Amino acid sequence: MSLRACACRGIDVHAHVVPEHFPAYLGAQVPASWPSTVAAPNQGGLCHRHVMIAGKQYRTVSEKCWSTPRRLADLPGMGLARQVISPMPELLSYWLEARDAQPLLRYLNEQTAAMAADSGGALLGLAAVPLQDLDLAIAELRHAVQALGLVGVELGSNVNGVPIGDPRFLPFFQACEAMDVPVFVHALKPTGMDRLVGPAPLQQVLAYPSDVGLAAASVITANLLLACPRLRIAFSHGGGTLAMLLPRLQQGWQVFPALRDQVREAPVDQARRLFFDTLVFDDATLRHLVERFGPGQLMLGSDHPFNFHDRTPAQRVEAAGFDDVTVAALLHGNAERFLGLTPKVLSS
Repeated sequence: MSLRACACRGIDVHAHVVPEHFPAYLGAQVPASWPSTVAAPNQGGLCHRHVMIAGKQYRTVSEKCWSTPRRLADLPGMGLARQVISPMPELLSYWLEARDAQPLLRYLNEQTAAMAADSGGALLGLAAVPLQDLDLAIAELRHAVQALGLVGVELGSNVNGVPIGDPRFLPFFQACEAMDVPVFVHALKPTGMDRLVGPAPLQQVLAYPSDVGLAAASVITANLLLACPRLRIAFSHGGGTLAMLLPRLQQGWQVFPALRDQVREAPVDQARRLFFDTLVFDDATLRHLVERFGPGQLMLGSDHPFNFHDRTPAQRVEAAGFDDVTVAALLHGNAERFLGLTPKVLSS
């Protein structure tokens, strides 16, 4: 059988969940950004709810965000056998006091784990942790993996403006490496919003790729993978702007002594040990990412079930003009390796 027939084995590493309800705050004063949901008009035969943050409607989501059967019904048409689910990034709650964020994230992790448990193995869950407090974050990671059975962790591209490559987060990444837990980095509260001209959705369309590209660059310039050589870390939205920034970073590393002193291994070599999703909405860009980072580093991503998602991620890879071995790697092989499901490596 041709490997082209393996689209049904696709593994989507970038998909999100939002619970139908959030827990009530149990402290003395509810934080302004504590999330909640309220009923929204049904659409297309699906229940919808408004997600409210800081008293404002942030997003309207359908029951596919919390209903396992509704979510599973979409997978065959997307060419997927499995999907890795993680909280909507705006729920990561780094801006809350850590003692407030921890119980909220515990609830999210329990909801994610319950969906995975109800899926018959089709769904795998990523944890959320209060990264504003490293001790609490490591403790929550351990609970999520060992007690709840989640298979990795989702992090934002920055923590209250501090990029994840900052050395202060090294103990957390060391814990991930020690526990063999993969990390998926998603754009969050991006920089540069003041430079955009247009409506609010431009945050997702333009600012997210910029921020996640800078986050990936920070991991390279901080030599994170030299400090944690067994760490598996992936970046959303195809790594955002990193593919375009990388040649400049490499040239700067060759030209500026200060960069050469700081970055202890060539940026292009470090970049080819990072993972990225395929969520770029363009065949030529996808081919460029495979050429830049290697065929062993790209994994399916969809952003399902939000409106702005790739509805046919597996079919897009199959149509991009890759050979059968690369197609199989992008559909499922690289994700299996990233998630620790198989040791196979696709050579560049």
